[in-house]
Amino acid sequence: MPEIQIRAATADDASDILHFIRELAIYEKAEHEVVTDVAGITRSIFGDDSTVRAKMCFVDGQVAGFAVYFFNYSTWQGQNGIYLEDLYVSPEYRGVGAGKALLQSLAQEAVAENCGRFEWSVLDWNEPAIQFYESIGASAQSEWIRYRLEGEALKRFAADTI
Repeated sequence: MPEIQIRAATADDASDILHFIRELAIYEKAEHEVVTDVAGITRSIFGDDSTVRAKMCFVDGQVAGFAVYFFNYSTWQGQNGIYLEDLYVSPEYRGVGAGKALLQSLAQEAVAENCGRFEWSVLDWNEPAIQFYESIGASAQSEWIRYRLEGEALKRFAADTI
């Protein structure tokens, strides 16, 4: 059985995180949407005013994956939650428990921080991920539809006078 290690990411991990972001984007057929660089990752995750956190996963001492997350808030629960923005494990390290170890580490942090929820999104075509998430007891929230404002639409809406 391989040795799996999870630790908090540091600014020194920014290039590995960017590498995994690009791998994930390729897998999701959206590589063209990655516009950040190492400086952007360093600033946005590890900057003094950042609200984002990251974890690194190692299998037998080799960097194998990452998770990026932040705390959100549930008004109904009156508690913080954790929202997992991205979790990725390189293909050669899948099936050995690396992804599960990352998720468990985040679940442990959520419990330690008295969070009421641990949430994430998955593409509807990503059947291996869906099956994995359901195998650990997670359930789809099909009654919610996720919306997004970005790019020019975000700028136009923000500039609109009310």
